[in-house]
Amino acid sequence: MTIVDIAKESGYSVTTVSRVLNNRQDVSPAAKETIMKIVEAHNFVPNTNAKRLKQTISRNIYLLVKGTSNMLFANVVEEIQSIIDRTDYSLSITYLDEDSNLSSVTDRICRERKPLGIIFLGGSREDFSEDTSSFKVPCVIVTTSAENWSMEELSSVSIDDEKAGETIVDYLIEHGHTKIAEIGANLELSQTARLRHNGYLNSLKKHGITPDERYYERARFSYDSAYRAMKKLLEKDIEITAVYAISDVMAIGALRAILDKGLRVPEDISITGFDGSTLAEYYNPKIVSIRQPHKDMAARSVELLFNMIDLHKGSCHEIIPFELTEGESVARID
Repeated sequence: MTIVDIAKESGYSVTTVSRVLNNRQDVSPAAKETIMKIVEAHNFVPNTNAKRLKQTISRNIYLLVKGTSNMLFANVVEEIQSIIDRTDYSLSITYLDEDSNLSSVTDRICRERKPLGIIFLGGSREDFSEDTSSFKVPCVIVTTSAENWSMEELSSVSIDDEKAGETIVDYLIEHGHTKIAEIGANLELSQTARLRHNGYLNSLKKHGITPDERYYERARFSYDSAYRAMKKLLEKDIEITAVYAISDVMAIGALRAILDKGLRVPEDISITGFDGSTLAEYYNPKIVSIRQPHKDMAARSVELLFNMIDLHKGSCHEIIPFELTEGESVARID
């Protein structure tokens, strides 16, 4: 008996039978029960040699991570790895600098490694050209929406970064802050930075506050870079009562610069982060942040990729709900 025979007897496709035999999670309980009954009744044993040969040919998924200091990314990577470890796929992880362009890397991987699919963690529209060979295989980008990119082989899972940015700046304004500085990133290279900056501007406009470019400093997604950006803000001849940092890493770097200046958080300057990382939650003071549900994002990204690989489904773009987490880093002022 072969898996083709099992498929005929069960009424399910060969792909579904294969997923059951490889302990994949994307199978309905009813299908699994029916197929396993047939397997047990016929004492079916999978051909491990054939499976090993198939894996040798290509059962590889690539995960390309853009940025090495992002605490959210570390959590997503761990979750994706845990999910794929329970399947018959193997996972290869490559870390890139946040200013790197993904196009040449993905082209090289597709030519040399021939993966079944690619997951991008981070990235912007500018990172890809529409004729890049990476989009000849199913791809999913996580934490960035690709809904308007018009690329048929690319799905995405993200939160609404612009709305999230607006929400947390609204929170600051509701607590009496109008002199709000922003520590952002390279607006030309980072779609995430642009969207979170737009949220900042939307909130200011909504509350009748005129944006002032002196209140913006650019940094990389690292403690040291955010520390230096905060020092620049403090050296300017402007009044700052709160800082909106577009990541928790940046918030922690900026917070240290504030403390080193002899100021207090939140008594002198309030601060917010973005990502809802474990470190921000346990930092002193606990940082008000936007929590991105990393487990949901990881699970959906893998599921979308498997749907494209195994079921030949088209691309899909999902927005996952975010949550504003309360903390101790924002003071209410009159």
